[in-house]
Amino acid sequence: MRKPAESELCVREGQTAWGWVQVTASAEGLVALDWPSPQARRSPAGGDCPARAARFAWQALAEVTEYLAGSRREFSVPLAPEGTEFTRRVWEACRRIPYGRTVSYGELAAQAGSPRGARAVGQALGRNRIPLLIPCHRVLAGQGALGGFGGGLEMKKRLLDLESRSGLY
Repeated sequence: MRKPAESELCVREGQTAWGWVQVTASAEGLVALDWPSPQARRSPAGGDCPARAARFAWQALAEVTEYLAGSRREFSVPLAPEGTEFTRRVWEACRRIPYGRTVSYGELAAQAGSPRGARAVGQALGRNRIPLLIPCHRVLAGQGALGGFGGGLEMKKRLLDLESRSGLY
């Protein structure tokens, strides 16, 4: 997949129950999800965007807002992550982890077809630009230790707590 040019991307921001989020989408789907610092925030409208990218950005923003409010468990917005073949396999395996469940890096490595690749899985998850939708917060280190998370360990704890309180499991 070709990396979209800046002019082909749409950035939108919105307030959620957990603060501001910023989504970036292309005509193919969601490319990134971030929690911008107050200094990095753009205006909520964000400016002109290609129509299809804008539609995916607004859809992603709505779905993330619902997820963080506890009223959504699955996402339907298309994703367009950029990565190597291995990284994309890891992300696809990660997307199959059910809401409210966790797996270890080793288990995810096996599911991605690299049973001895737990460290490589950790590196691939570290390059995930679409957290929540590619739910890397559901992947734990050995003996249930949190491991890492791009949004910080406190955010990872909050996300796991949100999902554990869902009453589904």
